Amino acid sequence: MSLRNALLGLLVFRPGSGYDLLKMFDTSLGYVWPAKQSQIYGELTKLDATGLIKVTEEGPRGRKQYSLTPEGHAETVRWLSENRESRPLRNPMLLQTFFLGLLPREEAVQRLLDHAEASAKEHDTLVALRDTEEWDKDMLTVCGRLVLEHGIRQRVLEQEWAHWAAEQLRTAHTKGPDIAGPTGPSDADTSSADDANGQAHTGR
Repeated sequence: MSLRNALLGLLVFRPGSGYDLLKMFDTSLGYVWPAKQSQIYGELTKLDATGLIKVTEEGPRGRKQYSLTPEGHAETVRWLSENRESRPLRNPMLLQTFFLGLLPREEAVQRLLDHAEASAKEHDTLVALRDTEEWDKDMLTVCGRLVLEHGIRQRVLEQEWAHWAAEQLRTAHTKGPDIAGPTGPSDADTSSADDANGQAHTGR
């Protein structure tokens, strides 16, 4: 999926301005494919230039309303029909988790507990959104609810996993490696060097 596909998909349902599309991202798509205002407006300009969308109305302060062209609709159908090979997703948090054993035990445990707390706050935000929106106005909102519900359940899973992982680290009996930064030659190295120099001067 890309921002391009997301914008085309939204415009299948109804015409909209950059601001309208930004609001849709803030209430649904932003939780699975976040985008900044500058990215959305920039992508709309590109789509307009390639003929996949067109400006159908212009208003004050440079407001432009975009609609999908037949070519844009065909591109959206092609994208939805595409078979994609499964590939692992990059997850910076899990990558750091893989190396948490390099940190002091309590710091590593706290990192996981912090992740659980952040997931809990995100969960509450999504639940509040779910409970204040009307989700059966059209198929766009119905499917938007599907995406939102995935986010809610994912945050519950993240909390459960983070607490479990913190307990695993807390009770592990193994020790991590010493990864103190470079501080110059160790005492043992200095001592060995001094002995070697002394032997050289005495001819031993």
